[in-house]
Amino acid sequence: MTPFECYKTFLAMKVHFTKDSYDYIRYNNTKIKARPESYYGDGKKRKPRKDRIFFEYLARNYSDKEIERLYVANFADVKDSQEIWMSNIVKYGEKNYIEWQKKVQALQYTFKEESTTLLEGKNIDDIFKCKTGGHPPILKSFMRGEVSLETMVIYDRILGYRVNFDKQMSDPVWESYSMKIKKYSPFINIDVFRYRKILKDIVVDSTT
Repeated sequence: MTPFECYKTFLAMKVHFTKDSYDYIRYNNTKIKARPESYYGDGKKRKPRKDRIFFEYLARNYSDKEIERLYVANFADVKDSQEIWMSNIVKYGEKNYIEWQKKVQALQYTFKEESTTLLEGKNIDDIFKCKTGGHPPILKSFMRGEVSLETMVIYDRILGYRVNFDKQMSDPVWESYSMKIKKYSPFINIDVFRYRKILKDIVVDSTT
């Protein structure tokens, strides 16, 4: 990946995480209309981007897939993906990427721990029940930081709750989280059948 391609990939990731109509998995950065002169400058009025040195650093030191994952890690880390700019990536990008890698490596353990705590003495249907004028318990736990974004994604892959929440909640707070879960999901590679069995065992244990 060239430095300019790194730049285009960042733009594509930002559009993916903030616009429902764009799918990075499908389009990669091919639909991004950035022109080389917007990056390198045109020798006249347009000056080269000040952050191009960082893109050059990424292109030298990371594979194409690692660059994608670094961006994903940073977009997943923030509450509002609209607020991510290259200055954030330059300052915190590698640190966030290292932390994200640790989370992904411990995904099964984290899912088990969070699910066990969440479901202790509770009925799983009640956790996902939308009450009039309020958020379901699973969402409240997520907002309190007791359940990770990764676990929310895994639950959706197993149970498909997000579409039901979309129908039942007209709420800007949920809408932003729904978008994040939907856009982050393709980057979480799991064996759904294995995680479904893990959840089933936890549910059985919590009710016995």
